[in-house]
Amino acid sequence: MNTHSTEPRNTKPRNTELRTVTRDDVAHAASALLDSGMRLVLIACHEDDESFRIVYSFAGAQNRVELSVSVPREDAWIPSLASFSFPAGNFEREIRDLYGVQPRNHPQPHRLVRHGHWPRGWYPMLRSAAEIPEFEPDVESFPFVEVEGPGVYEIAVGPIHAGIIEPGHFRFSVVGETIVRMEARQWYLHRGVEKLFEGLSAAEGIALAEQVTGDTGVGHSLAFVMAVEDAAGIEVSEPDRLVRALLLEMERLYNHVTDLGSLANDVGFGIVDAHAQSLREQLLRINKTVTGHRFLRGALLVGGAQVLRLPDPVDLRRIQAAVEELVAVSLSHAIVRSRFAGTAVLPAPQAGTIGTLGYVARASGLDVDARRDHPFVNLGESFHVVTEERGDVLARYRVRAREFSISVAVIVDLVARLGPSTGTGTAVVPTQPGAGLSLVEAGAARLRIVSSSTLADCSAGSRSSTPRSSTGRHFPWPCRRRSSPTSRSPIRASTSPTPATTSRRARLPGARSLIPHASTSGQPACQRPYLESCSMVRKRACESVRLDSSIRLAAASSSTVPSSRSV
Repeated sequence: MNTHSTEPRNTKPRNTELRTVTRDDVAHAASALLDSGMRLVLIACHEDDESFRIVYSFAGAQNRVELSVSVPREDAWIPSLASFSFPAGNFEREIRDLYGVQPRNHPQPHRLVRHGHWPRGWYPMLRSAAEIPEFEPDVESFPFVEVEGPGVYEIAVGPIHAGIIEPGHFRFSVVGETIVRMEARQWYLHRGVEKLFEGLSAAEGIALAEQVTGDTGVGHSLAFVMAVEDAAGIEVSEPDRLVRALLLEMERLYNHVTDLGSLANDVGFGIVDAHAQSLREQLLRINKTVTGHRFLRGALLVGGAQVLRLPDPVDLRRIQAAVEELVAVSLSHAIVRSRFAGTAVLPAPQAGTIGTLGYVARASGLDVDARRDHPFVNLGESFHVVTEERGDVLARYRVRAREFSISVAVIVDLVARLGPSTGTGTAVVPTQPGAGLSLVEAGAARLRIVSSSTLADCSAGSRSSTPRSSTGRHFPWPCRRRSSPTSRSPIRASTSPTPATTSRRARLPGARSLIPHASTSGQPACQRPYLESCSMVRKRACESVRLDSSIRLAAASSSTVPSSRSV
């Protein structure tokens, strides 16, 4: 386990440089910013009266840069950046699905957010999309790869699950206890949350932001509030920023303890999960005493924050000791360790290429954390960034366990720094139009929340105009697909173009035939880097997979089948 510098790199508002570029110049400008070490954090589309405005937001250690591109309605396209940026490729596909702006020369120009039954030519974020047309039969969804061969079984999970989690479909191809391949299909729900923000006042938008994701109410609402404040140039007092940091760490606590218990449960150690859920309930009850809501809603304001009371450090230290005992019990169990170790490995180079953030990135050795890299307050000496190098389930478990203890220490320190203060309760009504951006290291999102807010001028105060919020939600699922195969056999895969209607099928050795071998060498030059680095991450209708016939899985002999692994 590694620890890194606690010093925040800059706690003052950052300068944002806005550059207006043309479609011909945006790829070169974006590539130069990425080469300089900046990260692409968001691509947002704005519908103006006569055109679309595409804004590319980049964040660096000391500054931010936004590239603004005007796109005429009658010729709505942008050049794809997917050849050198995986995150850009997914942002572009989302913009195409929601606004109809086409990413030209995209290596994977298939639907991302809208499933195949969504009406063609209807884009839900447009002003003209108020009337919902009839939905069509599913004609455009990409087919799953079918893995065939001796001993192969296909297990379908979801999209409807036994719990209250949101829908998602996972298709596992297994041989014995070895997961040969896993494919996922997401975005079964489109609630129109971004559309609902339009016309709301900034204060009204907070309540909606708190409900974007149930277990990340503070993360989403804080990102929204800070983006509004950035747009309106609103300063926030230090006591209120300390209260915000405290709420964010409180949210991290109950999410991390939930995951620590659930991971143990996934490998059959249910008693640890039972104790972890009991500790989660205790934390939720503490939350209610702090804000009046078990999920910490109602404490954030534009320009300020206020809680009912501060948490008792004694209660938090007691829960911390119980969590550390559960972690010790889990990791001392040979079966738990064997199931965690070496499972779902996400190497650092792949994590970086995909754009992984949050504790998943840190467990793969990437030293990234918005609390230090893009801070809104100094968290003090108790805070430091923890990383692991293995990139497997064990590493992700250890990062979460260590971060729980660090969050408790940070909260105790924040309580001492606040003294009797519970926040000022200052609420400011923005009166001027503007655009703002914020970055928040959420506790539950497993990544970083980026919120972009545009305020439109209004006689009753500025109102929201299509806020854009990204949790990096495109990135963790490719990470899981990349890290899901657990067979230690040297399986190789390659891609070959096939018609969209062709079934995507891969056969294991022993099956009657194999799909002919092909590679990315025949693809256009602009597509090769993207396909070569992401070929096992995202495959859609124009790809098929071939498993090399010279490699035989250990299905023929049960004695050589590796232990079961949890995805």
